[in-house]
Amino acid sequence: MGKFNGYCIVICMILVLNFDLGSAQLRQNFYGSTCRNVEQIVRGVVNTKFQQTFVTVPATLRLFFHDCFVNGCDASVMIASSGGNTAEKDHADNLSLAGDGFDTVIKAKKAVDAQCGANKVSCADILAMATRDVVVVSGGPNYPVELGRRDGLVSTASSVEGNLPKPTFNLNQLNSMFAKHGLSQADMIALSAAHTLGFSHCTKVAPRIYNFSPQKAVDPSLDRNYATQLQGMCPRNVDPRVAINMDPVTPRTFDNQYFKNLQQAFITAMTKLGRVGVKTGSQGNIRRDCGAFN
Repeated sequence: MGKFNGYCIVICMILVLNFDLGSAQLRQNFYGSTCRNVEQIVRGVVNTKFQQTFVTVPATLRLFFHDCFVNGCDASVMIASSGGNTAEKDHADNLSLAGDGFDTVIKAKKAVDAQCGANKVSCADILAMATRDVVVVSGGPNYPVELGRRDGLVSTASSVEGNLPKPTFNLNQLNSMFAKHGLSQADMIALSAAHTLGFSHCTKVAPRIYNFSPQKAVDPSLDRNYATQLQGMCPRNVDPRVAINMDPVTPRTFDNQYFKNLQQAFITAMTKLGRVGVKTGSQGNIRRDCGAFN
């Protein structure tokens, strides 16, 4: 999700012309005959990575959202720039994506290939499974992941432009963006529950607590006490590297501190998100290296 930046997430979608066609070809247990234990393999890598650093959780979540927002859920965000082509990964809006998200997928891909053989499981599917697994290890709901995605064949920085929301977007702008891509306001609210994890940089918060237009003051829609708390954590002209927790109470637990009674809605919305713009069959391929085209 676009977000405040840092590792938090703000949700939006890109235009999906083949939404119904692609999603109809996804299914659970897609790799039942070619890589039966793929979900256990990916889960094992995620668990190991999680024990090394909690950043694995918000980093992987955010990587999944940023991937699906631009060109659909096809792992195109993982492609490295080369040969004069600036890929999605190097667009300004993606530069803050944490390396631990990429590393999780790369390590899971290596483990899957080692046990099942190369060219069996796509990077896009591994990212989708890893996203579910980081939600689970942080205390969130478990849910079945539809599989069968192919990896995208195109990744350009220009395709990112205009497809990630700004921190200044209001409810109407977000609703419009979701509706355009088949997602409801309820989906947007449920997916925003991911804000229960991770943090945001003060530079993304400052406009709403100091320079909100036209008054150049605090955004009146913010709770006054919370705005004062944010000002204490993010004083004027603060070092841009300083970050604050999105959930000040339990920032490392996927719980209902951010939202109440929305876990089932989150599962439904995540499933719908995972269908956005997917490539299946001959629309894509399975990469040998998640960071480069075959």
